[in-house]
Amino acid sequence: MLYEIESPPTSENAVIHLHERDNVAIARVPLSAGQLIQVGQQSIHVHAPIPAGHKVAIENIATGAPVRRYGHAIGVAKAPIAAGEHVHTQNLAFTEMHSGEPEPVTAVRGHASSRASFLGYQRADGRTGTRNYIAVVAASNCAAHTAESIARTYEGAQLPPHVDGVIAFPHGEGCGHTIGPDTEQLQRTLAGVLDHPNVSAALILGLGCEVNQISHYLGDAVSGLSHANRLHGLTLQESGGTRAAIEEARRHIDIFIEQAAADKRVEVSASQISLGLNCGGSDSFSGITANPALGVCCDLIVEQGGTVVLAETTEIFGAEQLLAARARNPEVARKLLECVARYKAYLRQFEGSSFNDNPSPGNKEGGLTNIIEKSLGAVAKAGASTLEDVVRYAERIRSRGFVFMDTPGYDPVSITGLAAGGVNLIAFTTGRGSAIGFPSVPVLKIASNSATYNRMRDNMDVNAGRIAEGARTVEQVGREIFDKLLAVASGERTRAELLGHHEFAPWRIGPVL
Repeated sequence: MLYEIESPPTSENAVIHLHERDNVAIARVPLSAGQLIQVGQQSIHVHAPIPAGHKVAIENIATGAPVRRYGHAIGVAKAPIAAGEHVHTQNLAFTEMHSGEPEPVTAVRGHASSRASFLGYQRADGRTGTRNYIAVVAASNCAAHTAESIARTYEGAQLPPHVDGVIAFPHGEGCGHTIGPDTEQLQRTLAGVLDHPNVSAALILGLGCEVNQISHYLGDAVSGLSHANRLHGLTLQESGGTRAAIEEARRHIDIFIEQAAADKRVEVSASQISLGLNCGGSDSFSGITANPALGVCCDLIVEQGGTVVLAETTEIFGAEQLLAARARNPEVARKLLECVARYKAYLRQFEGSSFNDNPSPGNKEGGLTNIIEKSLGAVAKAGASTLEDVVRYAERIRSRGFVFMDTPGYDPVSITGLAAGGVNLIAFTTGRGSAIGFPSVPVLKIASNSATYNRMRDNMDVNAGRIAEGARTVEQVGREIFDKLLAVASGERTRAELLGHHEFAPWRIGPVL
């Protein structure tokens, strides 16, 4: 079976009832036809087999009546649903539902008992790195192969102890763009990965004739590295081609490595953590285990004075009012709601597109029926702190506390925006499984269920599935994630780093010319 538990299920623990207002419960294990389940004082017989993580009605629901999970309506019944029936795409209709309903039940939040710290690299601009890389960034697809070739020449090389490596940032953009918001967003993204706290020095590489000229980055866009003589730019056309460019790049990178060798880890406050939040391959347990546990961790980071950045605009749809209610002022709330409104307008350009296209086949197989149900679980990643600011895709994050970044839900594009914004760590929750990473930012993977954790142990760092099994509380796993992030910030490698995952994908919003 997909989900395993340590002890045989009983009628009392076979399902999870999340909120007193809910008229569905979540199957903790696969349920068989005729099986008796107990919810409070109710005894219900299951009508037909129900997979683990899926919903079962615990009362009769009339046609058109709301179906509730987390205390919120996630849709309406397409037809009468009897207590004990499987509730999913066959009988639950998606509809936009925004109401002033009560907030979902949240876990008891932990309190930091003392000031935490980690060993990081202090940068001249006041930020702190958790890694110390030399970056080779392609200005366009025309330079992507050469950028990768340059980085590969250092594979297996004996680098100084404080240099984590030479990493490439190839991509398919940089030319054939419309001049304006699309090129500006790409330039903002590339400037963010060049001038990043986890990067000691960088090289920007172009072909020479592309729309995205390297001169943009050698000016004020990346002034911090430029003024410290830790940025160099070159083009294949001026260097004399691929081989000549590789040789020239290596001469500069060798100098950068000597400089980076002098960088040392020092003890710094946990307030220097800037944590990007993302989820992928979510399932029904994500909103019960991994996401709430990460929320506890985020509240601990905010208590320490650090920063947590929620992203994926397409995955807050239906829950945006809950986040807006936590904004520190009306202006921040307005900025958040405008992100959703802009995305709606963007989708209207494509006939038949909807936010509800977001849940993937894997999401639905894992028990998530529509985007509202998915979003209500996804926003739990950010904990319960005040929303301090809302920023554009790849915009430099300057506020402390809880921040929202406007990104798509597509994982490689979303984490690229977070990294370009300056996060020095990323926490990534998954139910079905994920194998993503990033070139310069450690990505910590948190599994929502033990079966995925055990099946993909090489990719997973933390098992939040123990919460559903009753072996750990949400708060305990949240503290475990917090401690693990401090260790990773101090140099411990995540599974994605050990496997060499280097996904990098800037968000293209305009046409290809």
